[in-house]
Amino acid sequence: MRAFERAQARASARALVRARARVLAAALVVVGLLAGGCSADPAGAPAAPSPDPAASGTSSAPTAARAGATPLEPLPAAVPAALAPYYAQRPVWQPCDSGFECTTFRVPLDYDHPGDGDLTLAAARAAAEPAGPGSASSDPSASASAASASQDTRLGSLLLNPGGPGGSAIEYLEAAARTYDHGVRARYDLVGLDPRGVGRSSPVSCLSGDRMDAYTAVGLAPGDQGGVDALVAADKEFAEGCRTRAGAALGHLSTVEAARDMDVLRALLGDEKLNFVGKSYGTFLGATYAGLFPSRVGRLVLDGAMDPALDSVTGNRTQAGGFETAWAAFAQDCAKREDCPLGRTEQQVGDRLTALLGGVRTAALPTTDAGRRLTGSQATTGVIQAMYADFLWPKLRAALTEAEAGDGTGLLKLSDDYYGREPDGSYPNLMFANTAVNCLDLPAPFHGPEDVQRAVPEFERVSPHFGRDMAWMALTCAYWPVRATGAAHTVRAAGAAPIVVIGTTRDPATPYAWAQSLAGQLESGRLITFDGDGHTAYGRHSTCVDGAVNRFLLTGEAPEQGKRCER
Repeated sequence: MRAFERAQARASARALVRARARVLAAALVVVGLLAGGCSADPAGAPAAPSPDPAASGTSSAPTAARAGATPLEPLPAAVPAALAPYYAQRPVWQPCDSGFECTTFRVPLDYDHPGDGDLTLAAARAAAEPAGPGSASSDPSASASAASASQDTRLGSLLLNPGGPGGSAIEYLEAAARTYDHGVRARYDLVGLDPRGVGRSSPVSCLSGDRMDAYTAVGLAPGDQGGVDALVAADKEFAEGCRTRAGAALGHLSTVEAARDMDVLRALLGDEKLNFVGKSYGTFLGATYAGLFPSRVGRLVLDGAMDPALDSVTGNRTQAGGFETAWAAFAQDCAKREDCPLGRTEQQVGDRLTALLGGVRTAALPTTDAGRRLTGSQATTGVIQAMYADFLWPKLRAALTEAEAGDGTGLLKLSDDYYGREPDGSYPNLMFANTAVNCLDLPAPFHGPEDVQRAVPEFERVSPHFGRDMAWMALTCAYWPVRATGAAHTVRAAGAAPIVVIGTTRDPATPYAWAQSLAGQLESGRLITFDGDGHTAYGRHSTCVDGAVNRFLLTGEAPEQGKRCER
């Protein structure tokens, strides 16, 4: 979003900056990877900005890449008798968090065995604002299209999810609700539901703050057997910590279960259909909902789309290529600027980064954070964090300048933002939930270090700067204590209302080909292409994107297939 405001000034400016960083971090899909989504083309994200992929506006993902994916079948339309009590709850909304309303409700731990225990989930909402001078859409084109519709007509609830998996939708709602279009805020209650295992919804926990510090510092590009052993030990410690702290819930944090939870909340909100805006992993959650409940799809917007059809190895590899594409855009921009510390050509900038990261892997850099040094893995993570949004590029240039002078403080701060680390050394449960969901949604990409080592050359081919690290990042699920329950699949959502899918051509975390693939799978998918940089597009970059989405949310008028937007 362009601005992040907490209502009623509840949080300090510093807390607001941390919330913004966590919303960015919620886009993250690193460990094990990408719950249900991966990339459409393992060679489709070269180390240069993508060519124009949107001439037709339809999916160009190769069908061979989806050959092993089975369709996601819808659930029966009628609510099973065993689940009826959950759908009949009467949640009580109470004022909370200075201007919002909060509630909790129960869902079954295991939908196949509803009597085996419950989880308590938390939701918050910003009630629709009264119609008035400020309630019309702030986008002229959206206002024109909505002119015939009464601005006083409430359209129900609009669920929001920022991604992850592991991002708190409640935190996102409270940080971003006031930045949504005036017309949208006037006609919808904006609702954030923390998915099971996330934030306030029976959160999963794995490691203490000091052990997370150690975990984030472990080398991700081991150069010898000792480095491999250290990384394996860290992954095993993380997995065991999750097992001992989370218990039985660890086996029931899948995206399918989270989508079914959303349907319970839809009913409790009194809505016949689900209206939803999901970003990054939130697109996988929304697409899963559409596949399971196509007849209950209202107005769905999937921004920064994941492709559920691909296996985890392909997904990790292509995401590495997405970050390489984003790095090329940064390098081109950096080389033109006086404050670029790495060179005056794209090649020089890339070569110098390689040398810098190699040096930090050999000798960690001191920082001003007492007792902490910047390791190679944290330096790489800091660079990756800045690829999520071009407004972070100046901060990255400054951090790289410091690192060139022997000070790792700036890159360490970017790495901490990626993980959501607080100034007191504590961590939110973002990474714990991220890994738990990912390791359930797809079988592990690798079964051990030997598999990673065989895969590294192909990862490095598509991503010379990040491929090696991102291959090793994906090892965690090899040691996960519960078996994956999901597999790669396509989502058709036959009979659903139009679903808007948005892809950004140089998106680092969810490469554009994923949006093409998802839009092509969905029977009613409508693809919007944003030709630009950064992760996701709605509310961040383009009045063209914002106008099309707001018009859709307010009137149900879906954009034409193949719509293309720029800044």
